[in-house]
Amino acid sequence: MSVRVRIAPSPTGNLHIGTARTAVFNWLFARSQGGTFILRVEDTDLERSKSEYTQNIMDGLQWLGMTWDEEPVYQTQRMGLYQPKIQALLDQGLAYRAYETSEELNDMREKQKARSEAPRYNNQHRDLTPEQIAAFEAEGRQAVIRFKIDDDREITWNDMVRGPVNWKGRDLGGDMVIARASSSTEIGQPLYNFVVVVDDADMGITHVIRGEDHVGNTPKQILLYEAMGMPVPEFAHTPLILNEQGAKLSKRDGVTSISDFQAMGFTAEALANYMTLLGWSAPEAQELFTLDEAAKLFSFDRVNKAGAKFDWDKLDWINSQYLHAKSPEDLLELIAPYLKAAGYEFDGATDRDWLLKIAALAGPSLTRLKDCVELSRFFFTPTMDFSAAAVEQLKKDGVADAMQAVLDALKAHEGLTAASDAKGLINQVTKSLGVKKGLIMRSLRAALMADMQGPDLVDSWLILHQRGFDQGRLERAISLGR
Repeated sequence: MSVRVRIAPSPTGNLHIGTARTAVFNWLFARSQGGTFILRVEDTDLERSKSEYTQNIMDGLQWLGMTWDEEPVYQTQRMGLYQPKIQALLDQGLAYRAYETSEELNDMREKQKARSEAPRYNNQHRDLTPEQIAAFEAEGRQAVIRFKIDDDREITWNDMVRGPVNWKGRDLGGDMVIARASSSTEIGQPLYNFVVVVDDADMGITHVIRGEDHVGNTPKQILLYEAMGMPVPEFAHTPLILNEQGAKLSKRDGVTSISDFQAMGFTAEALANYMTLLGWSAPEAQELFTLDEAAKLFSFDRVNKAGAKFDWDKLDWINSQYLHAKSPEDLLELIAPYLKAAGYEFDGATDRDWLLKIAALAGPSLTRLKDCVELSRFFFTPTMDFSAAAVEQLKKDGVADAMQAVLDALKAHEGLTAASDAKGLINQVTKSLGVKKGLIMRSLRAALMADMQGPDLVDSWLILHQRGFDQGRLERAISLGR
């Protein structure tokens, strides 16, 4: 059997991390089995579905590295498949029209609630007489279409994650609505549980891999597969992604869409890597791998049943590992948009050599890409406000004279083009003043970076000198110290 799996998002919002993680597991399983990964856009909610959400979903999946193997499928282009199959269920007596009003259904639920019963449809319109049907239609009532569910039926499947699962028909809430209300001569819009079964069967889906919040839909769908004579796929219900409190991760927790994670400065490789670990563990506790590498290791016997708690610290660590391993060239491509968004002025072509030096210097300190904005701020700003620690250093006895000596030597020097030039100048001033080298180094850091913390001093100085910012900063530091 050739494995065929699908990710089937609804374009009613941006690509959610839960949907993306489900896509990751589908993609990994397809690649591990030499199978086919399909994208199906479930866009039948015409009021809430938007083309920009569809594009966001596609862009997000591709950014993460998950390409689909066939042309995307859109449910709205497949509406002709559904009505004939619903009509066949009606003709076989496996489905029927139910005419209750919303008020009558609400009254039914309120009475069940008063009796401390679980809400369910009581199947009261399952066996209406022709006279009753005629009377309802004479009133102008519209009917939903319900699929008959035998309360005594047991539905079982061997879940690829959870093992044997057993449901009883009586626990499924009564006969299931499969199409919205419409006139007696028409079939209303088919609903999710019916449509997904028809689509999966028609597309030859062999394995349905989705979140555990769909477990309650699976027995209903199995009954529909059987009623329509369609092969039942294998099912795998993956653990939910949880917040710090152990509840399902939602919009209330803040960032949840893939485009949000992208804007925050996470790389595609790191986020995809982290999502594989949300509910799955690699052999030998391996934590860093590409999607292609994970696919070679992936199996459902290593997928957890328990929910996967989202860990920002772990994601940050993984992201930092990918950033630290990147070449200055690759890193520059990633940080340049953040630098431009921050308002830093540079020309990507003429300033490329200078920008590459900044990327090389900032890279080892990055956790997220957006960190480059603060880490490189002093390279793009001619003047900086001194921190309290820098002011304290620059006002120490002898520091102003030492910085004056550095400035004089710098003006007399032919230029700083290499680390050896800067180090030679520092040694020259240290020797001529008869002071400790540490004093010169600490004071230079305060003068050039306006702080006592930062990246390598000599490399930073060379970058600032290339921009012509170092002399002005030294002059300001001297004025402050005198």
